[in-house]
Amino acid sequence: MLTMNQCSVQQFFAFLKTAIVYACVVVEPSFASDQIVLYTGKRQLFVDGHLIADMNGVRRVLHQPQMRETAIRPEHPWESMGVSSMCVIKDGGIYRAWYRADVDPAKGGFMGRITAYAESTDGVVWTKPNLGLIEFDGNSENNLVWIEPGSTLSVFKDGNPAARPDELYKAIARVHEIERSQLIALVSPDGLRWKLAAKNPVLSEPPFDTHNIAFWDPVTSEYVVYARGVQSEGPLGRGMTSRFYERQQPPGGVRAVRRATSKDFQTWSELKLIDTGAAPREEFYTNSTIRYERAPDYMLMFPSRFASAREPKPGWEHGKGVNDIALLSSRDGVHWDRTFMEAFIRPGLDQGNWHERSLYMERGIIQTSPTELSLYCMQNWRLPSNHIRRYTLRPEGFVSVQAPYEGGELVTKPFVFSGAMLELNYSTSAVGSIQVEIQDATGRPLPGFSLADCPEIYGDHIEHIVKWKHGTNLATLAGRQVRLRFVMHDADLFAFRFR
Repeated sequence: MLTMNQCSVQQFFAFLKTAIVYACVVVEPSFASDQIVLYTGKRQLFVDGHLIADMNGVRRVLHQPQMRETAIRPEHPWESMGVSSMCVIKDGGIYRAWYRADVDPAKGGFMGRITAYAESTDGVVWTKPNLGLIEFDGNSENNLVWIEPGSTLSVFKDGNPAARPDELYKAIARVHEIERSQLIALVSPDGLRWKLAAKNPVLSEPPFDTHNIAFWDPVTSEYVVYARGVQSEGPLGRGMTSRFYERQQPPGGVRAVRRATSKDFQTWSELKLIDTGAAPREEFYTNSTIRYERAPDYMLMFPSRFASAREPKPGWEHGKGVNDIALLSSRDGVHWDRTFMEAFIRPGLDQGNWHERSLYMERGIIQTSPTELSLYCMQNWRLPSNHIRRYTLRPEGFVSVQAPYEGGELVTKPFVFSGAMLELNYSTSAVGSIQVEIQDATGRPLPGFSLADCPEIYGDHIEHIVKWKHGTNLATLAGRQVRLRFVMHDADLFAFRFR
């Protein structure tokens, strides 16, 4: 070790700081590359079947979020033709949102799609601050942050450790002048004052006529874009028709989602269609892709599924088709699980949602209470009643393993874990229950962790620690290959993790 006689005071304290940081790092144990490893704190969801070896009498169920109040509505002259394409983040102690405001192009001499800003202390009640940054119709008292070039911004706060302070917020936008053909990049120090990141577009492989999503992916340490594309192969899903759309090839394609990556937000890989396996070819008009922060092993996508062959509500004059919101999940961002073909959000009783392009999921999932996630959905597009509505879901509440009253069970594949306790996110009825057995890799119950050693678990909790007769401590099993067996009655299991 250096002494005070061997170095300056500044060097000593720099060394001491480094030593303290190093001492506080939790080093995960190493495991064989072919093993399934569940690291401490990593929540495991059931949006896919990756961990499931067997299910008997239970099923995986897609849950729908609950409709809440209107979050953003058109109320200013610069929003006269609607609000849409919102990006929401939690930034420090507040929630921040950027959204597209549409206005009559005759107002102000631009294409009519501009970017506005809102913020909230709770994710429920939103305000539109007077920023004084951009002049609209001769007045700068508004919440506008960008007019042109480009519209339909996808804004994010850059988590890249190498990000410059004056470029801490980034966005992509599609260009007005050559619609559907190019994406440009923007940067900002505060999310309010924006400038072009480069003179030239960063992606020029059409089409881009939708809300194209970009973000920094902390898992892969790269920037990612999920953009509009065209898929032309495979059977069509229900309510779909194959069409030729202007400016896109090949003929007969349907709207789909493409992906590209970048290390510097300037030079991007080739855009390639995402892989949805054997799922039928569907019209995905938007994507709203996000890495789920509470379980970062998972990416979630919420495309607007366009049933282009369906007749809209009577009297609709803008075009054929109706749409809803779907849910896909991925562990690598390329291959997407399309198990649940049912809608994540239906148009519902609101007849203003029963026409083409009426319902778009906005980008962002924020936690607004310990038991509540908030999501946002644009509704009633092209109508005076257009608005962005909040929806809520329990944390990890996208998909559950559900057991009926008669009961059933799930057994996982063998895995190794690090940690000392098992936590469940679950819900039962008053007479329902869950029990957990820990087995060896061959399926034999481990002493002290059999079903008989686990008292019935009941209630409704987001973070419940499982207790066996001897207690909760699993440290002696960490690093061993084990299975979990869940025996359930009238219950939903949403997620688990080791702590």
